[in-house]
Amino acid sequence: MEQKYVIGVDYGTDSVRAVLVNAQNGEIVSESVCYYPRWKKQLYCDPSKNIYRQHPLDYMESLETVIKDILSAANPSIKNLIAGISIDTTGSTPVLTDKAGIPLALRDEFKDNPNAMFVLWKDHSAVNEAEEINAYIKKIQAPYIQYEGGIYSSEWVWAKVLHILREDVAIRNVAYSWIEHCDWIPALLTGNQKPENVKRSRCAAGHKAMWHPSWGGLPPKEFFSGLDPLLEDYPEHLYKDTYTSNYAAGNLCPEWAEKLGLSENCIIGVGAFDCHFGAIGGGIKPNTLVRIVGTSTCDILLTEYDALKDKVIPGICGQVDGSVAPGYLGLEAGQSSVGDAFAWCKRLLIDSAIAILENSNLLTAEQKKEIKQELEEKALIWLTQQAENINESSLIATDWLNGRRTPDANQRLKATISGLSLASTGPELYAAIVEATSFGAKAIVERFIENGAEVNEIIGIGGIAKKSPFVMQMMADVIGMKIKVATPLQACALGSAMFAAVAAGIYDDIFKAQKAMEQGFDKEYIPDNTKRAYYDERYKTYQSLGKK
Repeated sequence: MEQKYVIGVDYGTDSVRAVLVNAQNGEIVSESVCYYPRWKKQLYCDPSKNIYRQHPLDYMESLETVIKDILSAANPSIKNLIAGISIDTTGSTPVLTDKAGIPLALRDEFKDNPNAMFVLWKDHSAVNEAEEINAYIKKIQAPYIQYEGGIYSSEWVWAKVLHILREDVAIRNVAYSWIEHCDWIPALLTGNQKPENVKRSRCAAGHKAMWHPSWGGLPPKEFFSGLDPLLEDYPEHLYKDTYTSNYAAGNLCPEWAEKLGLSENCIIGVGAFDCHFGAIGGGIKPNTLVRIVGTSTCDILLTEYDALKDKVIPGICGQVDGSVAPGYLGLEAGQSSVGDAFAWCKRLLIDSAIAILENSNLLTAEQKKEIKQELEEKALIWLTQQAENINESSLIATDWLNGRRTPDANQRLKATISGLSLASTGPELYAAIVEATSFGAKAIVERFIENGAEVNEIIGIGGIAKKSPFVMQMMADVIGMKIKVATPLQACALGSAMFAAVAAGIYDDIFKAQKAMEQGFDKEYIPDNTKRAYYDERYKTYQSLGKK
């Protein structure tokens, strides 16, 4: 086989990562990470209102940076051997566009308007609209969310679009269509942004936009006009067909070929959500559950069609044909805050100390800077070390600090901490949050199994899976199953590279690409059976707290 290379791009919550990969053996030649500059300053966000917006320029500039970085770090001859690029993103992260498919924030009149920007997955400003969608579907007894767990979420596209159209008249008067982040980047790179012509991701459409072949694609115009006339024309400006990620979206357009220094012959694959590509990069097989453990978690289970037959699993984020791998059903679930919850524990510990430090007259500015940096870097390490020595605790928590994604989406839910006393400590609180996260994971696994899906093994990927043995061991203990941790740190980007190899025609099947390019596993966590009874009892308490 002629030597070929591919690029995998992974847009996360805070940064974009790119890997340059040898398509024959999966060797990562070079990699790069770029943090979004505007997002890093938390521009266009209001956490008190659950508003999290990202500017398209962050995506464009950062993409150019990481691809140029990986090319400059590689042998110059490789540039001419790059056959394809595929992209994954967080989701649902949509943006409203004009008739040309241009995100409205790229127009001068809206360049600083958060409503013209991409609405990040964790933006929960559309809670009311999600509840209205659920009530309306129940009222008219429509089937349109049955394959999305039966509950529409404020994290998903139609709730977000409706919220912005209602809130912002100026945006409403110009908006023509919307596009998911994972569809826009391939459209941008191929120079094909016109809404009606974009090859839309099966993954995004099926899990978040009510698309399903049994009703001809998206719900009909009458459904949207009945929900709110503001949405009436949108189906006509969108799509009927969707594409799995083994398809090519097109070739790299002249503008971006010149920017990146690549050939126009380079194929751009149809995009998908990060966790779905991450599952492929992490080694998913049928009946394998992959947990992507990061800022939030996403759980991906691959199953054969006959396993569920006509059954739909309630309270998950969907079951979609080909959303992970063509020829299989992809099931998605997840938790709305994991890394964010651990970061909250750290802030509780150090924010007051930092505030006192900054106002101290006893230290120089340089000393303050060094101490602040040490606090930031070591606080979570210290919490973990102390928590590992806790054998039993009176504290027990629920894991809904940012609402509940699954089972049974409810973004209005708040977390609870039970059993606090004057003897409670910071490490105990942190241990309780880690435990609650593990209980939430167990609830997801149980929901899959109770409804007929097999879970034969669990794979962990993502930053926390790689870096926190404490979290992963407790998760294995609570769930009662071994968890293998995939070797690649950038599993999502590697999965993108695997799909790029298929879209470019190097392999004719994603599992052939995976077999050639996968990197295996470097750790596994075996459940400690001596703790089974302890965690089972506490899990019952967790469940009872969640019902109150």
